[in-house]
Amino acid sequence: MNEQVLVANKYLDKITSLGYEYIPKVIGAILVLLIGLWVTKLITKKLRQTLTKSKIDQSLVPFLSSMVAILLKVVIAITVMGMVGIQMTSFVAILGAAGLAVGLALSGTLQNFAGGVIILILKPFKIGDLVEAQGFLGIVKEITIFSTILNTLDHKLVIVPNGPLSTGALVNYSAEPIRRVDWTFGIAYGDDVESFKKAINQFISEDARILKEPASFIGLSELGDSSVNFTVRAWTSGADYWDVFFEMNEKVYTKFSDYGLNIPFPQMDVHVQNNK
Repeated sequence: MNEQVLVANKYLDKITSLGYEYIPKVIGAILVLLIGLWVTKLITKKLRQTLTKSKIDQSLVPFLSSMVAILLKVVIAITVMGMVGIQMTSFVAILGAAGLAVGLALSGTLQNFAGGVIILILKPFKIGDLVEAQGFLGIVKEITIFSTILNTLDHKLVIVPNGPLSTGALVNYSAEPIRRVDWTFGIAYGDDVESFKKAINQFISEDARILKEPASFIGLSELGDSSVNFTVRAWTSGADYWDVFFEMNEKVYTKFSDYGLNIPFPQMDVHVQNNK
């Protein structure tokens, strides 16, 4: 009985000794972790504000802020592990092996990271640009380490991974200051072509947003089943593109009749033959 008590006391003393040794370290590590994360948040927030006010490309702001936050968190993690007594040499070896395994498992994530770096270096687009990529059309709201956030024209947020975005086809509608607006208008067979051209030229000249250069274009493009179709092209600023497009359509619909023009619609003539 006495022997069992001695063994129990021995283990109790050992646990108490370990407690006295490690509890302060654990408490200190927890405090360092909490304070470190709080300081990281403050530094990242201040950095973001400073970069936003600076002349740096605003596309870099989220990316740099995220990178600094990750580096600070890595430093905090290493510090905390050192405080609780984890041998860093062994940890580095384990981390290397784990890093290889994680790297293979997260190859897509690493590809997205590399894609983010490529996007920020080559700058195929910037925040505020209207782009179409990976089946989505929207305005670039934010460029992060792993993804780019688009705000679609119907106000949906789309998160597009940077990997496919950096390697796939991409259309940047904001890259050039001006854009060409294309329309196809049809008039009825028998309508006067010169009256059509006069009407379109009048509509174009009345709209100050349509540029004089490059010159506008009107051409007969198709003899359709029910209409004579014309292609109309004009140039305007990227910001005015949709307003010019929709208002021209409205003018054609409401004012074509003033020029003796008719907007045809598909129709079929049926001839009944009586063999009696």
